[in-house]
Amino acid sequence: MSVTPQRLQITAANPDPALLDLPWHVPLEDWPAETLAALPRGISRHIVRFAKMSGRVVAIKEIGETVAYREYELLRQLRKLDVPSVEPVGVITGRRSPEGEPLEAVLITQHLQFSLPYRALFSQSLRPDTATRLIDALAVLLVRLHLAGFYWGDVSLSNTLFRRDAETFAAYLVDAETGDLHDVLTPGQRGYDLEVARVNIIGELMDLQAGEFLDEDEDAVGIGEALVVRYEELWRALTETESFGFGERWRVQARIDRLNDLGFDVGELDITTDLDGTSVRIQPKVVDAGHHSRRLMRLTGLDVQENQARRLLNDLDEFRAATDRQADDEAFVAHDWVTDIFEPAVRSVPRELRGKLEPAQIYHELLDHRWYLSQQQHRDVPMTEVATSYVATILPTRPDEQAVLGTRAEDLRDGDAAGPAADDDLDPERLIG
Repeated sequence: MSVTPQRLQITAANPDPALLDLPWHVPLEDWPAETLAALPRGISRHIVRFAKMSGRVVAIKEIGETVAYREYELLRQLRKLDVPSVEPVGVITGRRSPEGEPLEAVLITQHLQFSLPYRALFSQSLRPDTATRLIDALAVLLVRLHLAGFYWGDVSLSNTLFRRDAETFAAYLVDAETGDLHDVLTPGQRGYDLEVARVNIIGELMDLQAGEFLDEDEDAVGIGEALVVRYEELWRALTETESFGFGERWRVQARIDRLNDLGFDVGELDITTDLDGTSVRIQPKVVDAGHHSRRLMRLTGLDVQENQARRLLNDLDEFRAATDRQADDEAFVAHDWVTDIFEPAVRSVPRELRGKLEPAQIYHELLDHRWYLSQQQHRDVPMTEVATSYVATILPTRPDEQAVLGTRAEDLRDGDAAGPAADDDLDPERLIG
């Protein structure tokens, strides 16, 4: 039997020749194991596989050609807007089986390292408020998307990936096929997205309860409602107009400081006064997330999540005070902190264990572990001792979140792939060791 040649069409901003080495003539669900990377998958309406390519991992989704091109372009636009989302690699069409049967187009995205779908997180022994922390992260992501003019259309935990961010999580959009980008969203569009999110999340949490991944006593409806409350609180803080007397101009800086505390920078502020100059109205016009991460990047070159940056900046401030260098240039102090404190602590982790967590998350946990050890031993425990204890008693039990083995949440829960409980959700007594 003759083999029908393929006429692949590859659309990619930076095409990788290794794309040609993947078995595009085979339906995605039948791809050979040696091509695939064993990573936990979330629930998807399409067939999705993770493949190894050029020393990295890509996610491949079979989807209709028109939808694939549309989602590819939407993801590219979201990346330009600096919204947390997966990075698009390309679209491949023209696939055919050896028998000449047409195969669906595929959308290829870069796998987001150290991220997990929500079901994989719940498969680990996480503490009861994990659902709340995921909801908080999703609320922040939804607000950022709406500020950028992106209407999601299918907000859910399933369409989101989560990365650890100090004691919280950071959320990333992973599925944009139902989305649309506008200059500004109407209240109706935002409200519909929020209602879809609420309904989907309640259903997903009830599904987790049915599978015994979430305690049946947890209020799934209440958690879904909490997303709405958290979203509306954050939206008001970032967008509402504030009025005050002309003699209270200090409130302009107070509003900026409040937004900075929430992790946002004010790119543009609209300030107006009334005709007689007795009152002032202010409204943020442009806000950009990442206040602390940008400051840490500027000082140290470290590119980390927002709450990780907040924690590292606090440690940098403590280092500055402990070394009596408040009068020194902040950039010089930051350089010494990275060289003498941060990097030696992270390098103390054996190479074979460095895939467990991102370096900034490891350092965050080292700080937590130092606190527990110091409380237990009633002394300031040096970081060298902290690192030794952490590597010996805590880190080996952690799942490898750079590339968690196993593809099903059940596998992770059973310990075949991910091992025992996760870090920030461990009992404090275990952290003390």
